[in-house]
Formats: sequence, structure tokens, C-alpha cells
Amino acid sequence: MTVTDPTDPPTVALVDDDDDLRAALAQTLDLAGYRVVPFAGAEAALAAIDPAFPGVVVTDVRMPQIGGIELFRRLRDRDPDLPILLMTGHADVPMAVDALKAGAWDFLTKPFDPEALLAALARAVAQRSLVLDNRRLRALAIAADASPLVGRSAAIGRLRDTIAAVAQADIDILIEGETGTGKELVARLIHRGGRRARAPFVAVACAALPDALLDEEMFTARGSVAAARGGTLFLDDIDRGSAALQERLVPLAEDRALRIAGVRDPMAVDLRLIATAGEQAADRVLPALFYRLAAVRLHIPPLRERLEDVPLLFAHLVDTAAARLRRPIPPLTHAVRHHLATHRWPGNVRELAHFADRVVIGIEEEAIDPLAAAALPDRVDAFERQAIIDAVGMAGGEIGTAIQRLGLPRKTFYYKVQRLGIDLAALRRATPRSPS
Repeated sequence: MTVTDPTDPPTVALVDDDDDLRAALAQTLDLAGYRVVPFAGAEAALAAIDPAFPGVVVTDVRMPQIGGIELFRRLRDRDPDLPILLMTGHADVPMAVDALKAGAWDFLTKPFDPEALLAALARAVAQRSLVLDNRRLRALAIAADASPLVGRSAAIGRLRDTIAAVAQADIDILIEGETGTGKELVARLIHRGGRRARAPFVAVACAALPDALLDEEMFTARGSVAAARGGTLFLDDIDRGSAALQERLVPLAEDRALRIAGVRDPMAVDLRLIATAGEQAADRVLPALFYRLAAVRLHIPPLRERLEDVPLLFAHLVDTAAARLRRPIPPLTHAVRHHLATHRWPGNVRELAHFADRVVIGIEEEAIDPLAAAALPDRVDAFERQAIIDAVGMAGGEIGTAIQRLGLPRKTFYYKVQRLGIDLAALRRATPRSPS
């Protein structure tokens, strides 16, 4: 079974040998907006459901030939992330609990309220969507172009084409863009794509170069200009360089001549100049230098103008961060996905890279509010968990009183405690007892 379009309604594989019950449940799910794929038995379901199945599975436990528990085990062997909900009779509850411990998503005891099924399905479908998003992004990152300039937007496509064209032209280039957009990366790609690829790429941080060190660092036989002979001299943040530096670079850009203090004849240097600057470069660079550097001007768009690239770029950055930090690749949570979709990324790719690092380390909550960004089922779970904790606390640790305050059947209370991972013993120990 192949993956459907993400805009399709969520898919539920419904497995039950009872024709009437299967038809009734299929109608309920269809009215709730689900795409139902019904199966009269486990054999047919096993033949149709593969790791690419885009939905979740709801199956009865007691069926002839292959029961629901065995179907669960076989499907889990194929895809450990596939959410499977079990429908059980009262006699099958111990088996269902064992399956829950083994990874089943949930179980419902017959007869059950259809609303309970819909609530469980909403959580399962949300989780399945996250898993499939992770897989899709991993696949896109692997299948992406060999260029480290990751993205599928039209703007990045044009930039990649331009890089390929100008790399071979061996002319000076000015790369403009906001901080964090990847200007140095583009400069290195141009260098690697041209005839000077095997020669040096010498980077100069113009903003950090004091005038007192200009000769020593730049304009001597051992300075950066001489070191870049045959290759590329990369002038990072030329618009933030001092006036003295810019003046000294004018003759270099004009006739490729290195004028060394105390030496009468200039030294000829064969090199390419690639410079970077912010958005207002023409106002901050000496005109004599600007118009010599800007034989070609490349503009890198900010990330907010190509938000469609954020998921793929984030997947690439997470893979890179996980390898660098020697950590496993984490799942894409609701909170992270919401942040990726709604944040404007004023720090551009650099900010996104830092966020990827935090996600890999596991401290992304410092930048986002997971509950505010969570899907509705997760918010409901968080609310129910806190409500139970508060009720136990207000009851002084008396569980019976807490159950009465919540207005829940005892069985439902303990089911929610188990599903939400609440340690009642620890909670009671930490709760001051009510005075008798």
C-alpha cells in the first residue's frame, strides 16, 4: 500500500470479522472524516499493510485463523512505529494489557463509546503523522542534491544555477545578504566549482582586522594576499572593513598588484576576489572598490522568504548535528514542527542550525513552549494528567476522594493513570495528608 497525499483524510485500517460491527464502525469513522480501509480478517490486512502505510490500524482481538494479537505482532515487526488499537472483550483484557506493554497504542473494551475510539484515533493519527514526517524529511535529506546549499524553493534553485555558471567564469563576485544566510558557504561553493578549486581559499575577516595590522596580516610576502596566489581571496564582511583596508584593496582589485611597504616594485598576484556584505553594501564600501568587486552580485534570500525550505534544511542540519555531537537523530515532535512552521527565523540558517543543535541535545524547550505548540490531543493529555495530580493533592493523597472529585468511574481513573504515566505511589508520598 503506497503513501497517500498529505492532504488526504487520515487513513484507518479497520480489521474485524464481524460484518455488522465492521460496517457500523466504518460508518462512524467515515462521518468523522477518516478514510476507512476495511478488512474482514488479518490475512487480508497483512497482505495490504506495509511500512509505507499512511494511517493507523484498529483491529479486533478475537478473529479466526489469525487473531488480533498475532496481527499486532506481525505488523509491529514490519513497522515498530505503526499505531495499532485493539478492540477487546472483557475476557481479552489481560492479553490487551500485555500487548499495550509490548507497544500497542491503546485498547478499547467492548462495548465502547464511539467517542472513546475517536479520541484514541486522534492521538494515534497525530503520532503517525509525526513519524511519517520524520521519514519523509530523512528521505529528502538523503536524496537532496549533492550541493550543501539545501532547499527546493525557486530562489535556491536559481542560486544554485548561478553558482554553477559564475564558478567557471573566474571573475570577482560580491555576495550580499543578511547575517546567517550562508554567504561564506556560497563563496566556498564558487571556489570549489571553478578552475582554482585545488588552490588556496584564504579567508579574511575584514571587520576584525585592525588598521595597525594591515601590512602584517594582508600586504606582505607572507600575508593573506600572497597566500591566496592562484586561488581565492575571500573578503568576509567587506562593508564592515575599515576605510584604510578598503583603500588598500582598490589597486589589488584593479590590477592584481600587491604593493609591499618598502618594496619599490609591486608583486603580481593571480587570484580571484570574492567578497560578502550586508544589504546596504553600496553605501558602506568605497565606490572605487565596490564597482570593481561587484562584477557579479549574488543576493542570498533570507530564510523568511523561502520558508518552504525550512523542513528539508532542518532535516539536513539535524543529521549533521547528530553526527557531529554523536547523538541519535531525535523524532520530530509536535512542538518542534510547530516552531519550524511558525517562526520567522530572523537569524536565518545560522539560527536554524543552532535550533537543530538544541533539538539533538534535547533542550529545545528553552526556545519554545511545547504545550502551546502541541496538537490538541497532547494538550488534552497534559490537562488530564495535571487534573488528576491536582485532585490527588487536594484529597490529601486519598485516591477514593480524588476519584469522586474528578467524577470518573474507578476503572477509567486507573486506566488514565496508567496511560498518562502517573506514579500514584510517589504522588501520595509527596502529598501532605489531610488532618483526620
